[in-house]
Amino acid sequence: MVTINETLLSAVNTYPDKVFLQDGSKSLTYKQLDEVTDRLASAFLEEGLTRGDHIAILALNQIEWLISYFAAAKIGVGAVALSVRYRAPELEYMINHSEVKAIVSIDKIPDFNFSDFFLDFQSKIPSVEKYIFIGEGFEGSSSYSELLERNPNNEKLNACKKEVDPEDLAIMIYTSGTTGKPKGSMITHRSILASARAQVNHFQVREDDITIQCLPLNHVGGITCQVTVTLISKGTAILIPEFRPEYVLTAIQAHKATIFGGVPTMYLMLLSYNDFFRYDLSSLRISVVGGSNVEPALCNEIMRKIPNTELLGLYGLSESSGACILSRTTDSIEKVQTTLGVLIGDFIAKIVDENQQEVGIGEMGELVVKGDCVAKGYYRDVESTKEAFAEDGWLYTGDLVTIDAEGYISFKGRKKEVYIQGGFNVLPVEIENVLTMHPDISNAAGIGVPHSFYGEIGRYYIVLNVGIELTEAELIAYCREHLADYKIPKQFVFVDELPMTPAGKIQKSKLKEMYLTTSDSRN
Repeated sequence: MVTINETLLSAVNTYPDKVFLQDGSKSLTYKQLDEVTDRLASAFLEEGLTRGDHIAILALNQIEWLISYFAAAKIGVGAVALSVRYRAPELEYMINHSEVKAIVSIDKIPDFNFSDFFLDFQSKIPSVEKYIFIGEGFEGSSSYSELLERNPNNEKLNACKKEVDPEDLAIMIYTSGTTGKPKGSMITHRSILASARAQVNHFQVREDDITIQCLPLNHVGGITCQVTVTLISKGTAILIPEFRPEYVLTAIQAHKATIFGGVPTMYLMLLSYNDFFRYDLSSLRISVVGGSNVEPALCNEIMRKIPNTELLGLYGLSESSGACILSRTTDSIEKVQTTLGVLIGDFIAKIVDENQQEVGIGEMGELVVKGDCVAKGYYRDVESTKEAFAEDGWLYTGDLVTIDAEGYISFKGRKKEVYIQGGFNVLPVEIENVLTMHPDISNAAGIGVPHSFYGEIGRYYIVLNVGIELTEAELIAYCREHLADYKIPKQFVFVDELPMTPAGKIQKSKLKEMYLTTSDSRN
C-alpha cells in the first residue's frame, strides 16, 4: 500500500510537465504541485503542525484547497474538510469535535466574510492555534501566500514524509449522525486510494482524460471520485469553484472535457439551462450520475441531449471513502436506470436482514461492504463506529438493497432517516433540533419526501406555541441563520399536534401517511 504523496510522485516521475489542476487562468503541473506543496508542508511544520494533527480547510473548489490538502498529506496531518456553506453552529461543533489545530480559510465569499467571522469566533474554538487566510486575514493571523514563499527545510520535511503511513488519516469528512450531530468519517490514505483506484480500473479512466471537477471538495464525490481518480490516472482536472450551469458548460466546451460527474440535481440544472444547445459537449465520453438508481426520465433526457456520452451510475459513501459500486461500461440505459451497478475492485458485499443474517438473491436487506475502501471509523464516536464498522471489517451502510444473480445491486430505500436533498445528506433530527430552539416552536418533526428536481426534500411539521403565529418566510430566514443552505427545509406544514406513540415518541410513519394523502404527494 502507498500514500497520497507516493501516488503524486508516481505522476511526477511519469508526466512532470503535464497539467494536473486547472483553476480558471491558474494551473499546476504535477511537478509544480509537488514543489509548491513541499514549500507549504515545510511551512506547516514551522508553524507547529506535526503528524497526527488536524488542519481544517475551508474554501471553494480552488487550487489553494488542494495545495493545502496535498501539503498536509505529505507530513501526516489530517485535513478536516469544511464547506463554505456551513454557519456558526456547524463550524463550532465540527472544529471543536475534530480538535483542529490550524485552519486554512478563504477570506470571504460574496455573502459571507470568514476573516471577520473567525476574528470574533476564536474563543469558541480554543483548539485552533493558527489561522491561515487565502486573501486578507485579521491581525495575528497568517498569510497563505507568505507561507508559500518560504524556502523549505528539506531535511526535516523528508524525514517527516518517511513517517507517513497508509493508515494515517488523509481527510475527515462530516456526515449526518443519528443523534443529530454530524459524524467525522476518518478516511485514510489507504482507503481513499483504494476506492479511487478501483474506480479508475472499472471505468477505464485514461491519462488523456480531462475531468470536470465540480462536486464539493469536502465531499467524497469531489475529493475521491474526481480529484484522486484524476491523480491515479494521471489526467487533468478542471476545477469549478461552485456549481453553476454556465461555468460547467463553458468549461466542458473550452477544455474538451471527457468526463463529467454530478448528482441528479446538477444534471437537471444543466439540461434545463436556456442556452444548453449553444455548447459543444461532444467531447464527453463518460457522464457519471451519483446517488441511488437514476430515474428513467433523467436518463432519457441526458441521452437525448448528450447522445455521444456513456451514462454510468455511481454509489458510494463517506464511510467507503468514495465509490464502491458502479455501473459497468457495457451496461444498457435500462440497467443504469434500475440498478446501482456492481461491486468494483476486490471489494465484497453481502445483503443482511435485521439479525445480520445473509438473505437470498432478490430479497431486500441492508447492504454491507468490505474492502480496503472502508474508512477507519468515526472520530471520537465509539458508539456510532461500533454500529457501522464491524470489528471484522464489514461496513453497515444503512441502505436497503437487493442483489440479482449477475451481481447487480438495486437501491430500495434507507434504513436510516437520512434523505438526500440536492445531492447532500440531511438528517431530520439535526434540523428538528434547530427548529425546536426557536422560542415560538413547541415541537417539530421532519421527513424526506420525493421531489422532481432535488430528488428528495425536507418536509417539516411544526407545532407552534399557543397563540403564536409564524410564517414560512420567517422560518426560512431563521433556518438560514443556523443551517447550511442545502439543509434548509423546502416545505413547512403547521399542525396542532404531532402523532405520538404511547411511549411519547413521534410516529414518523404517520407523518409519511399524512403526506401521501396530500396533493403535494401527487405533484
